[in-house]
Amino acid sequence: MTQIQFRRHDAHAAKEFIDELVDIYAEVYSVPPYGGDPFFSAATYSDRLRESLELPGFECVTARRGEELLGCVHGSTLTPERAWWAAVLDAQPLTARAAAASGDIFWLRELMVRHAHAGQGLGRRLHDEILAGRTESWTALTCIIGNEPAHSAYLRWGYVVLGEIKHAPESPRYSVMLREPVASPGSDGS
Repeated sequence: MTQIQFRRHDAHAAKEFIDELVDIYAEVYSVPPYGGDPFFSAATYSDRLRESLELPGFECVTARRGEELLGCVHGSTLTPERAWWAAVLDAQPLTARAAAASGDIFWLRELMVRHAHAGQGLGRRLHDEILAGRTESWTALTCIIGNEPAHSAYLRWGYVVLGEIKHAPESPRYSVMLREPVASPGSDGS
């Protein structure tokens, strides 16, 4: 069996396979409770994705076996004026506020794995792959409340819940999650 290949793509490169990203989104969000909800339509995601390509620091990591796209993750540098981030200002540690102000938080916007490859650790590998190449020390994301197993996975991976928000009036409620910088081996002076 062919090995899984992970590749990094900036916004310009991601534009070349945007239809594949929309296709995987349509598959992942075709199941209840998302299927049929206009907020989770492929067209709505396509609009959000195209907007995100213009954000500072956009990057996408894909996982492929041959030409088959198995999963992907993308995000950008978080800016402190982002509405969902500002909505949980009181819950943010002071160090996180400073990190956002200095561009030191990566906003993990979407992590998707095709149904046929779910539950095999690919989501964690994509998560770790994108973070390993980022310069930001912190990571923030929003996760639909009740989206299991994703919500529990993020907690296991070191995220804490800061609060709850809605991205839009028609959206479900999301947990705002934050992961503090992870110390590298030997960074404690040993």
